[in-house]
Amino acid sequence: MSDGYQIKNQEGLYFLTFQVVGWADIFSRKVYRDIVINSFDYSRKNKSLELFSYVIMTNHIHLIARSKNSDLSGTVRDIKKHISKQVFKTINDIQESRREWLEIIFKYHAKHNKRNLRMQFWTHENHAVELTTNKMIEERINYIHKNPVRAGLVLNEEDYLYSSAKNFAEMENLLQIDKI
Repeated sequence: MSDGYQIKNQEGLYFLTFQVVGWADIFSRKVYRDIVINSFDYSRKNKSLELFSYVIMTNHIHLIARSKNSDLSGTVRDIKKHISKQVFKTINDIQESRREWLEIIFKYHAKHNKRNLRMQFWTHENHAVELTTNKMIEERINYIHKNPVRAGLVLNEEDYLYSSAKNFAEMENLLQIDKI
């Protein structure tokens, strides 16, 4: 893995992308998006996550975050691990019509990775970009909030429920975020 997009400054503010293996559209279902929301909320309250902006798309997540305990890599690892465990559990607990297809994707990617024995949910890259200027922060927030618009899911960024655009527009939202 290239070190060009790794979290090097554990105290830094980062733009991160979490991508589902095979670009599987797992987050097209509300139940899985809610797992992410709950994980972010828990991590903000209990695991030193500072979350400044986010969007949950069908097969990836963008966020701007920092760790209060100077261990962003550990915080990200724990969040991704928790989300993947909860998604795998939920796939088996509900009547998921795509269960076989999803398991094929997750098992296939685990076969090609020494770290996962059974199934792999996330790619190992976080596409971490440290944000060191106000201009960089503003550009990434705009990129995050316009993602659902570019994807044709909504006309206005604040209309997308699973994004911090509602927070920025001071509208009712699903998840509290931190102020930059």
